[in-house]
Amino acid sequence: MTQPERLRRWRLLLGSGDADGICQGNGETEAAGSFSLTQTDHAIDNALSALYDSDRSGGLGSSSPNVARWLGDIRTYFPSSVVRVMQKDALERLNLQQMLLEPELLEAVEPDVHLVANLLSLSSIMPSKTQETARRVVRQVVEKLQGELTNPTHQAIIGSLNRAIRNRRPRHNEIDWNRTIRANLKHYQPKYGTIIPEILIGYGRKRSSLQDIILCIDQSGSMATSVVYAGIFGAVLASLRAVQTRIVVFDTSVVDLTDAAQDPVDLLFGTQLGGGTDINRALTYCQGLVRRPQETILVLISDLYEGGNREEMLKRVAALLGLGVQLITLLALNDEGAPMYDHWVAEKLAGLGIPAMACTPNQFPDLMAAAIKRQDITQWAAARGMVTMGSESVVSRREIDITESVDS
Repeated sequence: MTQPERLRRWRLLLGSGDADGICQGNGETEAAGSFSLTQTDHAIDNALSALYDSDRSGGLGSSSPNVARWLGDIRTYFPSSVVRVMQKDALERLNLQQMLLEPELLEAVEPDVHLVANLLSLSSIMPSKTQETARRVVRQVVEKLQGELTNPTHQAIIGSLNRAIRNRRPRHNEIDWNRTIRANLKHYQPKYGTIIPEILIGYGRKRSSLQDIILCIDQSGSMATSVVYAGIFGAVLASLRAVQTRIVVFDTSVVDLTDAAQDPVDLLFGTQLGGGTDINRALTYCQGLVRRPQETILVLISDLYEGGNREEMLKRVAALLGLGVQLITLLALNDEGAPMYDHWVAEKLAGLGIPAMACTPNQFPDLMAAAIKRQDITQWAAARGMVTMGSESVVSRREIDITESVDS
Protein backbone atom coordinates (compact mmCIF):
# COMPACT_ATOMS: atom_id res chain seq x y z
CA MET A 1 0.00 0.00 0.00
CA THR A 2 1.38 3.40 -0.96
CA GLN A 3 1.78 6.19 1.56
CA PRO A 4 -0.97 8.36 -0.03
CA GLU A 5 -3.41 5.43 0.04
CA ARG A 6 -2.59 4.78 3.68
CA LEU A 7 -3.17 8.45 4.52
CA ARG A 8 -6.41 8.44 2.49
CA ARG A 9 -7.78 5.53 4.49
CA TRP A 10 -6.82 7.13 7.81
CA ARG A 11 -8.54 10.37 6.73
CA LEU A 12 -11.77 8.50 5.87
CA LEU A 13 -11.56 6.53 9.08
CA LEU A 14 -11.00 9.53 11.33
CA GLY A 15 -13.41 11.85 9.53
CA SER A 16 -13.12 15.59 9.01
CA GLY A 17 -12.24 18.22 11.57
CA ASP A 18 -8.93 17.50 13.25
CA ALA A 19 -8.15 14.86 10.62
CA ASP A 20 -8.35 17.43 7.80
CA GLY A 21 -4.67 18.12 8.34
CA ILE A 22 -3.89 14.74 6.85
CA CYS A 23 -5.06 16.07 3.49
CA GLN A 24 -2.43 18.30 2.01
CA GLY A 25 -1.12 19.05 -1.43
CA ASN A 26 -2.81 18.01 -4.65
CA GLY A 27 -1.69 14.40 -4.94
CA GLU A 28 1.12 15.20 -7.34
CA THR A 29 3.94 14.76 -4.82
CA GLU A 30 3.42 11.15 -3.81
CA ALA A 31 6.97 10.82 -2.61
CA ALA A 32 6.27 13.43 0.06
CA GLY A 33 3.19 11.53 1.13
CA SER A 34 0.67 14.22 0.19
CA PHE A 35 -2.71 13.46 -1.39
CA SER A 36 -6.20 14.85 -1.90
CA LEU A 37 -9.65 13.31 -1.64
CA THR A 38 -11.41 12.55 -4.90
CA GLN A 39 -15.04 13.37 -5.57
CA THR A 40 -15.98 9.77 -4.71
CA ASP A 41 -13.94 9.99 -1.50
CA HIS A 42 -15.86 13.12 -0.50
CA ALA A 43 -19.17 11.28 -1.11
CA ILE A 44 -18.00 8.38 1.06
CA ASP A 45 -16.84 10.82 3.73
CA ASN A 46 -20.19 12.61 3.73
CA ALA A 47 -22.09 9.31 4.08
CA LEU A 48 -19.94 8.28 7.04
CA SER A 49 -20.14 11.73 8.67
CA ALA A 50 -23.94 11.80 8.41
CA LEU A 51 -24.04 8.69 10.57
CA TYR A 52 -20.99 8.73 12.83
CA ASP A 53 -20.59 12.52 13.27
CA SER A 54 -24.34 13.05 13.71
CA ASP A 55 -23.92 14.79 17.08
CA ARG A 56 -21.85 17.45 15.36
CA SER A 57 -23.31 17.67 11.87
CA GLY A 58 -27.01 17.10 12.55
CA GLY A 59 -26.94 13.70 10.87
CA LEU A 60 -29.62 12.77 8.38
CA GLY A 61 -32.29 14.90 9.97
CA SER A 62 -35.94 13.91 9.72
CA SER A 63 -36.24 14.46 6.00
CA SER A 64 -37.23 11.36 4.05
CA PRO A 65 -35.40 12.54 0.91
CA ASN A 66 -32.20 12.86 2.95
CA VAL A 67 -32.60 9.34 4.31
CA ALA A 68 -33.39 7.93 0.87
CA ARG A 69 -30.36 9.69 -0.62
CA TRP A 70 -28.12 8.41 2.17
CA LEU A 71 -29.36 4.83 1.71
CA GLY A 72 -28.61 5.08 -1.98
CA ASP A 73 -25.13 6.45 -1.31
CA ILE A 74 -24.05 3.72 1.08
CA ARG A 75 -25.32 1.01 -1.28
CA THR A 76 -23.25 2.66 -4.03
CA TYR A 77 -19.99 3.00 -2.14
CA PHE A 78 -19.92 0.07 0.29
CA PRO A 79 -20.33 -3.73 0.00
CA SER A 80 -23.56 -5.32 1.26
CA SER A 81 -21.97 -6.57 4.50
CA VAL A 82 -20.89 -3.01 5.40
CA VAL A 83 -24.25 -1.56 4.31
CA ARG A 84 -26.07 -3.84 6.75
CA VAL A 85 -23.81 -2.70 9.61
CA MET A 86 -24.34 0.98 8.77
CA GLN A 87 -28.13 0.53 8.54
CA LYS A 88 -28.16 -1.16 11.95
CA ASP A 89 -26.03 1.65 13.40
CA ALA A 90 -28.35 4.27 11.87
CA LEU A 91 -31.38 2.69 13.53
CA GLU A 92 -29.63 2.56 16.91
CA ARG A 93 -27.76 5.89 16.83
CA LEU A 94 -30.26 8.10 15.00
CA ASN A 95 -33.54 6.31 15.77
CA LEU A 96 -34.51 6.40 12.09
CA GLN A 97 -37.72 4.43 12.42
CA GLN A 98 -39.03 6.13 9.28
CA MET A 99 -36.58 3.93 7.38
CA LEU A 100 -38.90 1.05 8.20
CA LEU A 101 -42.27 2.79 8.11
CA GLU A 102 -42.24 4.19 4.58
CA PRO A 103 -42.40 1.83 1.58
CA GLU A 104 -40.06 3.92 -0.57
CA LEU A 105 -37.34 3.90 2.06
CA LEU A 106 -37.89 0.26 2.94
CA GLU A 107 -37.35 -0.70 -0.69
CA ALA A 108 -33.90 0.95 -0.53
CA VAL A 109 -32.75 -0.90 2.60
CA GLU A 110 -30.41 -3.90 2.36
CA PRO A 111 -32.41 -6.78 3.91
CA ASP A 112 -30.89 -8.93 6.67
CA VAL A 113 -31.85 -10.67 9.91
CA HIS A 114 -31.58 -7.49 11.98
CA LEU A 115 -33.87 -5.67 9.57
CA VAL A 116 -36.42 -8.48 9.83
CA ALA A 117 -36.27 -8.28 13.63
CA ASN A 118 -36.89 -4.52 13.50
CA LEU A 119 -39.79 -4.94 11.09
CA LEU A 120 -41.39 -7.54 13.36
CA SER A 121 -41.06 -5.25 16.37
CA LEU A 122 -42.80 -2.45 14.44
CA SER A 123 -45.47 -4.59 12.78
CA SER A 124 -48.22 -3.49 15.15
CA ILE A 125 -47.73 0.22 14.37
CA MET A 126 -46.75 -0.15 10.72
CA PRO A 127 -48.96 1.77 8.27
CA SER A 128 -51.02 -0.44 5.98
CA LYS A 129 -49.22 0.92 2.91
CA THR A 130 -45.93 -0.34 4.35
CA GLN A 131 -47.06 -3.78 5.49
CA GLU A 132 -47.03 -5.33 2.03
CA THR A 133 -43.53 -4.01 1.36
CA ALA A 134 -42.39 -5.21 4.78
CA ARG A 135 -43.70 -8.72 4.18
CA ARG A 136 -41.93 -8.78 0.81
CA VAL A 137 -38.64 -7.77 2.42
CA VAL A 138 -39.07 -10.34 5.22
CA ARG A 139 -39.88 -13.07 2.71
CA GLN A 140 -36.71 -12.27 0.78
CA VAL A 141 -34.58 -12.82 3.87
CA VAL A 142 -36.55 -15.86 5.03
CA GLU A 143 -36.32 -17.64 1.68
CA LYS A 144 -32.57 -17.04 1.56
CA LEU A 145 -32.09 -18.44 5.06
CA GLN A 146 -34.42 -21.36 4.39
CA GLY A 147 -32.36 -22.27 1.34
CA GLU A 148 -29.22 -22.32 3.47
CA LEU A 149 -30.65 -24.17 6.48
CA THR A 150 -33.20 -26.66 5.15
CA ASN A 151 -30.92 -29.34 3.68
CA PRO A 152 -28.49 -29.47 6.64
CA THR A 153 -31.43 -29.72 9.03
CA HIS A 154 -33.19 -32.46 7.07
CA GLN A 155 -30.01 -34.49 6.71
CA ALA A 156 -29.04 -34.20 10.36
CA ILE A 157 -32.52 -34.97 11.73
CA ILE A 158 -33.42 -37.80 9.37
CA GLY A 159 -29.96 -39.36 9.70
CA SER A 160 -30.14 -39.38 13.49
CA LEU A 161 -33.69 -40.75 13.46
CA ASN A 162 -32.67 -43.58 11.13
CA ARG A 163 -29.78 -44.53 13.38
CA ALA A 164 -31.97 -44.30 16.46
CA ILE A 165 -34.42 -46.91 15.20
CA ARG A 166 -31.99 -49.51 13.82
CA ASN A 167 -32.60 -53.04 15.02
CA ARG A 168 -30.88 -56.42 14.74
CA ARG A 169 -33.90 -58.36 13.45
CA PRO A 170 -34.97 -56.35 10.39
CA ARG A 171 -37.21 -57.49 7.61
CA HIS A 172 -35.54 -57.93 4.22
CA ASN A 173 -36.66 -54.53 2.92
CA GLU A 174 -35.50 -52.87 6.15
CA ILE A 175 -31.87 -54.06 6.04
CA ASP A 176 -29.16 -51.39 6.09
CA TRP A 177 -26.83 -53.23 3.71
CA ASN A 178 -23.85 -50.89 4.08
CA ARG A 179 -23.70 -51.26 7.87
CA THR A 180 -24.51 -54.96 7.68
CA ILE A 181 -21.60 -55.62 5.28
CA ARG A 182 -19.17 -53.59 7.38
CA ALA A 183 -20.21 -55.42 10.54
CA ASN A 184 -19.67 -58.83 8.88
CA LEU A 185 -16.45 -58.31 6.92
CA LYS A 186 -14.65 -60.70 9.28
CA HIS A 187 -16.96 -63.44 8.05
CA TYR A 188 -15.82 -63.16 4.44
CA GLN A 189 -15.52 -66.60 2.79
CA PRO A 190 -12.73 -66.60 0.13
CA LYS A 191 -13.81 -70.00 -1.18
CA TYR A 192 -17.25 -68.67 -2.09
CA GLY A 193 -16.26 -65.04 -2.69
CA THR A 194 -18.97 -63.76 -0.40
CA ILE A 195 -19.80 -62.74 3.16
CA ILE A 196 -21.85 -64.93 5.48
CA PRO A 197 -23.66 -62.41 7.70
CA GLU A 198 -23.80 -63.29 11.36
CA ILE A 199 -25.90 -60.26 12.24
CA LEU A 200 -28.26 -58.09 10.26
CA ILE A 201 -28.59 -54.36 10.92
CA GLY A 202 -31.74 -52.59 9.80
CA TYR A 203 -33.72 -49.41 10.16
CA GLY A 204 -36.86 -50.98 11.54
CA ARG A 205 -40.41 -49.97 10.74
CA LYS A 206 -41.04 -46.26 10.75
CA ARG A 207 -43.94 -44.69 12.53
CA SER A 208 -45.70 -41.52 11.44
CA SER A 209 -43.85 -39.54 14.11
CA LEU A 210 -40.58 -40.73 15.60
CA GLN A 211 -39.81 -37.71 17.75
CA ASP A 212 -41.78 -34.83 19.25
CA ILE A 213 -40.02 -31.45 19.25
CA ILE A 214 -41.33 -28.38 21.06
CA LEU A 215 -39.71 -25.00 20.39
CA CYS A 216 -40.50 -22.63 23.26
CA ILE A 217 -39.39 -19.17 22.11
CA ASP A 218 -38.97 -16.10 24.29
CA GLN A 219 -40.13 -13.12 22.20
CA SER A 220 -38.80 -10.38 24.47
CA GLY A 221 -36.92 -7.59 22.70
CA SER A 222 -33.44 -8.89 23.55
CA MET A 223 -34.19 -12.15 21.71
CA ALA A 224 -35.15 -10.50 18.40
CA THR A 225 -32.74 -12.20 15.99
CA SER A 226 -33.11 -15.50 17.83
CA VAL A 227 -36.87 -15.33 17.25
CA VAL A 228 -36.26 -14.94 13.51
CA TYR A 229 -33.97 -17.97 13.28
CA ALA A 230 -36.14 -20.04 15.62
CA GLY A 231 -39.20 -19.30 13.53
CA ILE A 232 -37.43 -20.40 10.35
CA PHE A 233 -36.13 -23.59 11.97
CA GLY A 234 -39.61 -24.25 13.33
CA ALA A 235 -41.03 -24.12 9.81
CA VAL A 236 -38.24 -26.38 8.52
CA LEU A 237 -38.80 -28.95 11.27
CA ALA A 238 -42.57 -28.82 10.72
CA SER A 239 -41.99 -29.88 7.10
CA LEU A 240 -40.50 -33.20 8.30
CA ARG A 241 -43.08 -35.97 8.66
CA ALA A 242 -40.77 -38.00 10.85
CA VAL A 243 -41.06 -35.44 13.66
CA GLN A 244 -44.01 -33.65 15.18
CA THR A 245 -43.09 -30.03 15.84
CA ARG A 246 -44.90 -27.53 18.04
CA ILE A 247 -43.93 -23.85 18.01
CA VAL A 248 -44.77 -21.80 21.08
CA VAL A 249 -43.86 -18.14 21.62
CA PHE A 250 -44.28 -16.25 24.86
CA ASP A 251 -43.81 -13.04 26.78
CA THR A 252 -46.23 -12.66 29.71
CA SER A 253 -48.75 -14.60 27.63
CA VAL A 254 -48.36 -17.73 25.51
CA VAL A 255 -49.24 -18.16 21.84
CA ASP A 256 -49.14 -21.45 19.92
CA LEU A 257 -48.06 -20.70 16.33
CA THR A 258 -47.89 -24.32 15.15
CA ASP A 259 -50.74 -23.80 12.69
CA ALA A 260 -48.77 -21.00 10.99
CA ALA A 261 -45.67 -23.14 10.44
CA GLN A 262 -46.48 -23.79 6.78
CA ASP A 263 -45.50 -20.22 5.96
CA PRO A 264 -42.55 -18.92 8.02
CA VAL A 265 -43.40 -15.31 7.11
CA ASP A 266 -46.89 -15.70 8.62
CA LEU A 267 -45.28 -17.40 11.60
CA LEU A 268 -42.83 -14.55 12.17
CA PHE A 269 -45.51 -11.88 11.84
CA GLY A 270 -47.48 -13.84 14.43
CA THR A 271 -44.81 -12.97 16.99
CA GLN A 272 -44.84 -9.73 18.95
CA LEU A 273 -41.33 -8.71 19.95
CA GLY A 274 -40.97 -6.93 23.26
CA GLY A 275 -42.88 -7.09 26.52
CA GLY A 276 -42.27 -9.02 29.71
CA THR A 277 -41.33 -12.65 30.29
CA ASP A 278 -43.14 -15.50 32.05
CA ILE A 279 -41.10 -18.64 31.42
CA ASN A 280 -43.01 -20.70 33.97
CA ARG A 281 -46.30 -20.00 32.23
CA ALA A 282 -44.80 -21.00 28.88
CA LEU A 283 -43.34 -24.23 30.27
CA THR A 284 -46.68 -25.05 31.88
CA TYR A 285 -48.35 -24.79 28.48
CA CYS A 286 -45.60 -26.88 26.86
CA GLN A 287 -46.02 -29.56 29.51
CA GLY A 288 -49.63 -29.86 28.41
CA LEU A 289 -48.43 -30.64 24.88
CA VAL A 290 -46.30 -33.59 25.96
CA ARG A 291 -47.78 -36.91 24.85
CA ARG A 292 -44.71 -39.16 24.75
CA PRO A 293 -42.25 -37.82 27.33
CA GLN A 294 -39.43 -40.25 26.51
CA GLU A 295 -39.54 -39.15 22.87
CA THR A 296 -39.99 -35.42 23.44
CA ILE A 297 -37.32 -32.74 23.08
CA LEU A 298 -38.19 -29.33 24.52
CA VAL A 299 -35.95 -26.49 23.36
CA LEU A 300 -36.27 -23.35 25.49
CA ILE A 301 -34.83 -20.33 23.66
CA SER A 302 -34.58 -17.56 26.25
CA ASP A 303 -32.16 -15.30 28.13
CA LEU A 304 -33.74 -16.79 31.30
CA TYR A 305 -34.79 -13.47 32.83
CA GLU A 306 -37.95 -14.70 34.51
CA GLY A 307 -40.49 -11.99 35.21
CA GLY A 308 -42.64 -14.39 37.20
CA ASN A 309 -41.74 -16.80 39.98
CA ARG A 310 -38.28 -18.28 39.38
CA GLU A 311 -38.70 -20.99 42.00
CA GLU A 312 -41.95 -22.17 40.41
CA MET A 313 -40.27 -22.13 37.02
CA LEU A 314 -37.48 -24.39 38.29
CA LYS A 315 -40.06 -26.74 39.83
CA ARG A 316 -41.75 -26.92 36.43
CA VAL A 317 -38.41 -27.79 34.82
CA ALA A 318 -37.85 -30.53 37.39
CA ALA A 319 -41.34 -31.90 36.72
CA LEU A 320 -40.66 -32.10 32.99
CA LEU A 321 -37.36 -33.87 33.63
CA GLY A 322 -39.15 -36.26 35.92
CA LEU A 323 -41.51 -37.20 33.11
CA GLY A 324 -38.52 -38.06 30.91
CA VAL A 325 -38.63 -34.98 28.66
CA GLN A 326 -35.26 -33.92 27.28
CA LEU A 327 -34.70 -30.19 27.84
CA ILE A 328 -32.22 -27.95 26.05
CA THR A 329 -31.74 -24.25 26.85
CA LEU A 330 -30.43 -21.85 24.22
CA LEU A 331 -29.54 -18.36 25.42
CA ALA A 332 -29.33 -17.28 21.79
CA LEU A 333 -29.89 -18.76 18.34
CA ASN A 334 -27.90 -16.41 16.11
CA ASP A 335 -24.35 -15.56 15.05
CA GLU A 336 -23.79 -12.98 17.77
CA GLY A 337 -23.03 -15.18 20.79
CA ALA A 338 -24.71 -15.20 24.19
CA PRO A 339 -26.56 -12.04 25.23
CA MET A 340 -27.04 -10.84 28.79
CA TYR A 341 -28.72 -13.64 30.70
CA ASP A 342 -29.74 -14.63 34.23
CA HIS A 343 -26.67 -16.38 35.63
CA TRP A 344 -28.52 -17.60 38.73
CA VAL A 345 -31.13 -19.43 36.67
CA ALA A 346 -28.47 -20.78 34.29
CA GLU A 347 -26.55 -22.19 37.23
CA LYS A 348 -29.68 -23.82 38.68
CA LEU A 349 -30.48 -25.40 35.32
CA ALA A 350 -26.91 -26.69 35.04
CA GLY A 351 -27.34 -28.26 38.46
CA LEU A 352 -30.34 -30.15 37.03
CA GLY A 353 -28.21 -31.35 34.11
CA ILE A 354 -29.51 -28.78 31.62
CA PRO A 355 -26.65 -26.72 30.17
CA ALA A 356 -27.43 -23.28 28.80
CA MET A 357 -25.51 -22.13 25.74
CA ALA A 358 -25.55 -19.87 22.72
CA CYS A 359 -25.92 -21.70 19.43
CA THR A 360 -25.33 -20.49 15.88
CA PRO A 361 -27.82 -21.36 13.12
CA ASN A 362 -25.22 -23.59 11.49
CA GLN A 363 -24.79 -25.60 14.71
CA PHE A 364 -28.49 -26.04 15.42
CA PRO A 365 -29.16 -29.01 13.07
CA ASP A 366 -26.30 -31.01 14.62
CA LEU A 367 -27.51 -30.05 18.09
CA MET A 368 -30.95 -31.47 17.34
CA ALA A 369 -29.40 -34.61 15.88
CA ALA A 370 -27.34 -35.08 19.06
CA ALA A 371 -30.47 -34.62 21.17
CA ILE A 372 -32.37 -37.23 19.16
CA LYS A 373 -29.51 -39.69 19.72
CA ARG A 374 -29.63 -38.85 23.45
CA GLN A 375 -26.03 -37.71 23.52
CA ASP A 376 -24.67 -35.76 26.48
CA ILE A 377 -25.26 -32.18 25.28
CA THR A 378 -22.59 -30.73 27.57
CA GLN A 379 -19.96 -33.05 26.10
CA TRP A 380 -21.29 -32.43 22.59
CA ALA A 381 -20.93 -28.67 23.09
CA ALA A 382 -17.46 -28.96 24.64
CA ALA A 383 -16.22 -31.02 21.68
CA ARG A 384 -17.18 -28.10 19.43
CA GLY A 385 -15.70 -25.37 21.58
CA MET A 386 -19.11 -24.13 22.71
CA VAL A 387 -19.24 -22.68 26.22
CA THR A 388 -22.10 -23.87 28.40
CA MET A 389 -23.18 -21.16 30.81
CA GLY A 390 -23.64 -21.99 34.46
CA SER A 391 -21.86 -25.35 34.36
CA GLU A 392 -18.49 -23.81 35.26
CA SER A 393 -19.76 -22.43 38.58
CA VAL A 394 -21.44 -25.75 39.38
CA VAL A 395 -18.19 -27.61 38.76
CA SER A 396 -16.21 -25.17 40.89
CA ARG A 397 -18.69 -25.54 43.76
CA ARG A 398 -18.46 -29.30 43.57
CA GLU A 399 -14.66 -29.02 43.68
CA ILE A 400 -14.97 -26.84 46.79
CA ASP A 401 -17.33 -29.33 48.43
CA ILE A 402 -14.94 -32.21 47.65
CA THR A 403 -11.95 -30.26 48.97
CA GLU A 404 -13.77 -29.36 52.18
CA SER A 405 -14.79 -33.00 52.67
CA VAL A 406 -11.20 -34.19 52.21
CA ASP A 407 -9.86 -31.50 54.57
CA SER A 408 -12.41 -32.38 57.23
